[in-house]
Formats: sequence, structure tokens, C-alpha cells
Amino acid sequence: MTGGQGPTTLTGGVGFHYLWRSLTAGRAISSSFLIWVPVLLFSMVAHEYAHAAAAYRQGDDTAFMLGRLTLNPLKHIDPVMTVIVPVMLWYASHGAFTFGAAKPVPVNPRNYRHYRRGDIIVSLAGIATNLALYLACAVLFVVVGVVGAQVSVLSASLAVFQRMLLVGMLLNLVLAFFNLLPIPPLDGSHVLKHLLPPQLGLQFRALYRSGFLLVIAFVYLFPGAQKIYLWPALQLFRVAHSLVGGYQLATGVSP
Repeated sequence: MTGGQGPTTLTGGVGFHYLWRSLTAGRAISSSFLIWVPVLLFSMVAHEYAHAAAAYRQGDDTAFMLGRLTLNPLKHIDPVMTVIVPVMLWYASHGAFTFGAAKPVPVNPRNYRHYRRGDIIVSLAGIATNLALYLACAVLFVVVGVVGAQVSVLSASLAVFQRMLLVGMLLNLVLAFFNLLPIPPLDGSHVLKHLLPPQLGLQFRALYRSGFLLVIAFVYLFPGAQKIYLWPALQLFRVAHSLVGGYQLATGVSP
């Protein structure tokens, strides 16, 4: 911390699995808790860890000092936003909508060696991590398929793991592209505020006081917009599956 001022909060790792049902409509990807919850939790934790690690490399040790530079999910789970709110919304909407978020990573941009560049790098670190996980899941999908085809006794278990990897491909793309939206406090907004003229940038920064209310309002008021801003995610998912689908085990799930 500098100047006796507390750290500002960079919000990342937002788990917007409310998109799950509509995005996977007509697909055979399982939406059972045992399949998507572990994948979503890991993806959100990795996203938050990336923010903390990037901030540390940029010169800010706030997250490190608070124990957030870790992949331990207990350090990133917020009881309300990660557990209670998603479950309540899921059941209240009969599985059509839910919203969740990991605990935001605390950072102090004033500690960055280069404020503007550091803030952009830290903001985009979570998104870059989700895209890397998307690629990793695609590669592992092939590896698991090859191993399962050679070792038949493991085929059934590995087929379930392949389902999780397939979910991981889609979920990480959704997290990456949703967080790119320039709506406070999503990661994309932290980039946009540096691109705006100074006066407009100050007015834009004031929106951060609303917390997640703007995001929730956007989701409720413009539900059809996801077809537009998540179009790249769906296209990348289709491309990846077209490349790795031939390695899917016979007992797995077809797209």
C-alpha cells in the first residue's frame, strides 16, 4: 500500500455459469454438478491466481501478503457470491439462470512499476489464463482419448474425464469472453478506463461503486445479447471440437 491508502480492488474470476443452459442447448454436454462444478471452480480459481501473480510481477505484493497468490480454492471462495447466490438463483430460475463470482483479488495499482501498463496486464491476466486453459483442455482431450483407446480398462473413467475437459473448453471460453465486456467491474472495463479521455474516464470509474449490480442488470435486461458477445467463444469451441472430436472415446459424450 502507498500513501497510507488501502488497496483498490480488481474484480476478476467472475463465474458466470448462468450462460450454461442456453449455450449448451441441443448439445449432449452434461450439466450435472459433478461434471461442471469442479471445472468451473478450478477455472475461476486459476483466473484469480493469474490476477494475483500478474500483480506481484508488476510490483504489487498486496495479494501475496493476503495469501491470495495460491491455487487453494478456499482462499478464493466467497461464501455468498460463490456458493449461496448461485445456488439460490439456479433453483429459483429452475436451472435457467445463475450468477456467481470468486472473491475479488485485492491489488494496489499505485505499486505497479508502470501504472497504466501494469493495470492493463493484471486485468487481462485472468482472461489470458482462461484461454490457455481452453487450449490445455483441448490437448488433454486428445491425450486422454489416445490413452483410453489403448488401455480399455480405463476407458469408462477416462470418458468421464473427457466430458469434464469438453466442459472446460467451453466454460473457459465463456469466462474469457464474458470478462472482456467493458462493464464495471469486469476485466474489460479496467482496460477501457485507460482508453477513454481523462474526464470521461473519471466518470466511468465512478461506476465501480455499483459493484456487480451493473453486470446483473445487463444480464437480466439484455439476455439475448449473449449470442453476440459470446459468438467468438462458440466458434472457437466448435473449431476445437472439430479438431479433437475424433479422439473422443466411444463411451464419451458426443457434441
